[in-house]
Amino acid sequence: MELSYTYWEAKEGGFIGFINQNPDYWTEGETLEELEAMLKSLYQDLNEFTDIKNTVIEKTGKLIVA
Repeated sequence: MELSYTYWEAKEGGFIGFINQNPDYWTEGETLEELEAMLKSLYQDLNEFTDIKNTVIEKTGKLIVA
């Protein structure tokens, strides 16, 4: 399975990120590799609890820009 995620560098150092399907749940890591490990752990935790649903319903569309 492949998941997309968003991340950025924290001013204090390290990285902060979230899984795009669950943007309400953030995690952090000292390195990008550690952040990815934390995101995998977060994903497993989110799937373990059945009362947590994806907060983003995925839909796609096309946008025409002049």
